[in-house]
Order: sequence, then structure tokens, then C-alpha cells
Amino acid sequence: MDIINILVVEDEKNIVDVISAYLKKEGYGVYEAFDGEQALDIFNSKEIHLIILDLMIPKKSGEEVCTRIRNSSDVPIIMLTAKVDEDSRIEGLTIGADDYVIKPFSPRELVSRVKALLRRSYRTDNKPLAEKIIFDNGRLVIDKDKMTVEKEQKNIEFTTNEFKILTVFIDNPGMVLSREQLIEAAFGYDYKGFDRTVDTHIKNIRQKIEDNPKSPTYIVTVYGIGYKFNC
Repeated sequence: MDIINILVVEDEKNIVDVISAYLKKEGYGVYEAFDGEQALDIFNSKEIHLIILDLMIPKKSGEEVCTRIRNSSDVPIIMLTAKVDEDSRIEGLTIGADDYVIKPFSPRELVSRVKALLRRSYRTDNKPLAEKIIFDNGRLVIDKDKMTVEKEQKNIEFTTNEFKILTVFIDNPGMVLSREQLIEAAFGYDYKGFDRTVDTHIKNIRQKIEDNPKSPTYIVTVYGIGYKFNC
């Protein structure tokens, strides 16, 4: 795959311009559509590897576009919407969306969601699409294949369990994860450790990657719920 092409479907040009600028900065090819019919025309005529799809678009709704694409393709789709209720999110996922981003959103978080979804969706010779994952303008570099972490070009030693937890965070950027979710995703259902073991691992990870572990910027605590990874 020489270049990864992303189709951005959104009727507000200023939002399209911002998303496109961030994606192009990461080296992606970008196609833009401002209504549902244009989106389907581009999808049917170009090689598209991922779609960022707003629900509230003219001519054909985002739901209809998603449904029609799903009838013939499993291309990854991230839905954008101003709808915050749970039923709307469930409906979007039910008709085939792979991820869901609520407006207003951080363009950096959206790009991280794009990267995570591409890694999950495309593999060549059993290797992820992007072997190295780069954050913070290159200050933090993670190689999932080699299980290595670099901070400011210096290699940082991680235990296997610490790296498993870090991988869960980078695969779910911006999402709030409870201790139970982290344990299940990192170690599986049969893990015998206690929930608070996760806190110890995260404390150790922060010591290794944060500029100030007492005021973290990467892995932040969401009080009463769990943690999330800011990218």
C-alpha cells in the first residue's frame, strides 16, 4: 500500500479543512466530500482505505451512506456526530461504523483514532500497517512489533505487563478505560491480579514516559472511572 487514502465526508468546509490539514500532515492522501451522493461517487471511483463520515450531511444521510458502503465493503468508518445520546451511538455502530467521535472534537484525537483503526484493520504478512507509532511530534515513539518505547530518542525499558497496558491505551486513544477494561484487554478474562495492580503499573509507566509523573500529560486519571491516553 503506497499511500493511505482517507475520505472525509462533512458539509462544513471549515471542519473539512482542519481535518484534511491534520491528516495530510501525517502523510495521508485525502479526498473530500460535502454531501452523501458525492461521498458515494468518490468511494466508488477511488481507492479509499478509511472514511470519516458525518451523520448530518445533505442529499444522502450519513446513516444511508454507511449502510450502502457496508453492503459492498468492510472499509473502516469513523462517524462524526453532534448527537451525544447513547441510542444514537449504538445505532451508528449497529449499521456498520467502527468508531464514533462526538463533536466538538480534538483533531489530534481524531488522527489518533484514525491511526488506531488503520492498525487494527489492515495487516500485511501479519504485520501492522504502521509498525512505529509516533506521538507528541516524535518525542514518544512506540514500536508494537519490537515492543520498544523511545522517549526523546532514548530507549526506555518496559516490562511485558507495562507494555501490554500501554498498547491498550494507544489502541484506544482518548477513550476513558476502567481498571476492569484495562485488565481484560491487556491480560484477558482469566487474569488473577487485583484491580489496584493496574494502578501500580500505570505509576511505573508514568515514571518512564512523563516529563512530570505527578502531573501527567499522556496517561491521565479520570477520577471515579479510570484512565485515558492523551495523544
